[in-house]
Formats: sequence, structure tokens, C-alpha cells
Amino acid sequence: MATFDASATAEQVTSGIDLSGKTALVTGVTAGIGLETMRVLALRGARVLAVGRTREKAAAAIAALSGVRNDLLQPFGCDQERLEDVVKFTDEIRALGAPLDVLVANAGVVGKWSRETIGGIEKTFVVNHLATFVLVNRLAPRVTPGGRIVIVSSNAHKRAPKTGIEFDNLSAERGYFFMKQYGQTKLANHLFTRSLARRLASTGTTANSLHPGRVYTNIFHNLPLPLRLLVHTIAKRQMKDIPTGASTMCYLAAHPEVRGVTGKYFADNSESVTGPHMTDDAMAERLWAVSEELTKAYL
Repeated sequence: MATFDASATAEQVTSGIDLSGKTALVTGVTAGIGLETMRVLALRGARVLAVGRTREKAAAAIAALSGVRNDLLQPFGCDQERLEDVVKFTDEIRALGAPLDVLVANAGVVGKWSRETIGGIEKTFVVNHLATFVLVNRLAPRVTPGGRIVIVSSNAHKRAPKTGIEFDNLSAERGYFFMKQYGQTKLANHLFTRSLARRLASTGTTANSLHPGRVYTNIFHNLPLPLRLLVHTIAKRQMKDIPTGASTMCYLAAHPEVRGVTGKYFADNSESVTGPHMTDDAMAERLWAVSEELTKAYL
């Protein structure tokens, strides 16, 4: 495989790739790496179904772009805090009748300093994992054979509980800390990817997850102001900018080098070593079963 290091941008890893005639769906497009991924895929000729928390926010993000054909970009709204909204959105996509060549599940949140729940489940877990679980499962049949599903995980999985997914504490009543919860959801994102890849093996559709790098985006907006200022200070010195942060996502979505590769975890545009829980297939299958039970009304 060709080498793209941590400094490569999304435009660089897709240079020379023609996505004309392809359809990609990208969530979380209103800012940050989702916005850049939407822009670059459209720049390479793909039709992009651009998903924000609301259709209006997605449309505003599209309108603000320059240098790409806006007719390739179609706005949609999906509030991942509400699983019924995920169902409504996926029904809208399925009603289009068009196949998807690329599905990028990027939308996510970092929880607040104090614990919040949705239906008795900790909010970060609902938004980052359960909503993604419902969205991807409902849309996977629309992905073409040989198509690609890309799920944004993170090296923050290392901050997950030592035991991995706390199945007996999904409400986070015990030991809540916002980064531990975020780490648990990023572990869940990859475990879901592994299980999904196994289920899709006979279809030719691939599923991979990634760590975009430490990128300063508005995902930190829920943090108290002093913490946001601290993150901003660190960002100036240590974090990736948006074009480099979006590169691995675009690489997995479009580059021919990863055609047929599935069930893997990537960082800096190459396969990456993970912690022990990230390859725990028993935990992954338990997570799938628990997720199915929690979301059965929406699948």
C-alpha cells in the first residue's frame, strides 16, 4: 500500500480519484471533519447526501461551501438524540430508491460534565453508539455490493472502563466521567464495526472504523468554558487541523487501496494497533445483542 502519513490531507489521499456516479451519505456534516469529508467527496464528483442535526443546518453548511458543485449536495436532518428521528431519516433515504456506495457514520458528541440520560441510558452511549447502530443497520441493505461503510471511532477507546463495555451500568449511575463514557462509546463503535463486517462478509460490502486523530472541532462544545479554553490551548500545539483530521475518513471512503478490506481499525491512513477489548469478539457479539434489545422498536 502507498503511504500517507499523519500529515496527509483529505484532498491529498483522494487525489486523482473519480467518484462521478457514486453516492455517499455522510452524517455530522455541519462542521469539522464531517464538513470536510462532505466537501472532498463532492470535489471528487460524488453525490453526497449530507446529514446534519437538522435539514436547515445541513443546508446552511452546503451553502457556505465554495469550489464544489452544490447540485451534488443534498441536505437531510437527523437528530441522533431521538431514535425515532433516526427511523424517520432512514425511511426518507430508503424512499429515494438509490443505492449507496459509501456510508460514513461520523456524527457524535462528547457528554457534559454532569450525567444525562435518554430513556434510562447514558446520553453519549445513545447518540454515539445506539443511534449509529440503528442508522447503519437500517441503511446497510441500501449499500451496494463492494460498497463501503465507514464508522468514526477514536483512540479515546483507551479511556473506556478497564472491563470494556459496562453492560450492567449503561445508565452510568456508577462512576460517571464524561471522557470514560466517550471512550466506552468509541470502543462500542469499533466492536459494532467488527460484528457488522462479519455479517456483511457475503455481500461484498466492507465496514471499517477509524481514529481521525486529535482534532479540535465543536464536538467539545458541551464542556465547561475553562475546559474548552484548555483544549483550545492544547489544540494550537498538538492537535490536527480539519483537512488532516478528515483524511483517514476520506481514505477509507474512496481509496482503491482499501477495496475489500473489512473489519479493521485505521489511524493516519493505515491499519492501526488496538487495545485488547477492540478485538474481543465475544464482547462485540454481546454488545450487538444488547443493542438489538435496546433498539428493537426502531430496527
